[in-house]
Amino acid sequence: MADPEILVVGLGNPGPDYESTPHNLGFLTVDRLAARHSIRVSRLECRALVGAGLIEGKPALLAKPQTFMNLSGQSVKGLLEKHGLKPEHLILVYDELDLPWMSMRIRPKGSGAGHNGVQDVIRCLGTQEFVRLRLGIDPGHPVRDGAKYVLAPFKSGQKKELDELLDAASAAVESIIAGGVEKAMAAYNRRAPGNTREEE
Repeated sequence: MADPEILVVGLGNPGPDYESTPHNLGFLTVDRLAARHSIRVSRLECRALVGAGLIEGKPALLAKPQTFMNLSGQSVKGLLEKHGLKPEHLILVYDELDLPWMSMRIRPKGSGAGHNGVQDVIRCLGTQEFVRLRLGIDPGHPVRDGAKYVLAPFKSGQKKELDELLDAASAAVESIIAGGVEKAMAAYNRRAPGNTREEE
């Protein structure tokens, strides 16, 4: 396999307790991408489970940091350095409580917006200049305790829609790899039905 040209990192928490929770949408998207492209994400490298393969004809590395969410940055930095990649070759996939459930936003750069995992990646890389795919998890009603909600199992209604969301998220990553971030943004940055909030 040729050296990877792109690193796709899904953020999440390792272990069965966190497997089926909103905070693990990054991991779940990487798993879905791996299944779609027959990539086995099982090798331990730089404190992450990784797997290499071709996505849209380009050599790519899929990764799931095993450091727990809030310490993801060292793993991401290590993988980029080991494979001679720069932050602009990174696609970071993660959950976003400020976006409605089933919505997605692709951005070429930006702040962590209070997401501890993303903020740690920014801190360790020393830059905000990397592509990110944010997956909305706002359930549409007030969430009293955000930390508790993101680590609780998916509700039954969400479970029914999860397949659709993971397929769409995987297609969005494939679009970024195939045609670049601007084209992918035009295709995938649509508001969820009924959402009137402007993107920051």
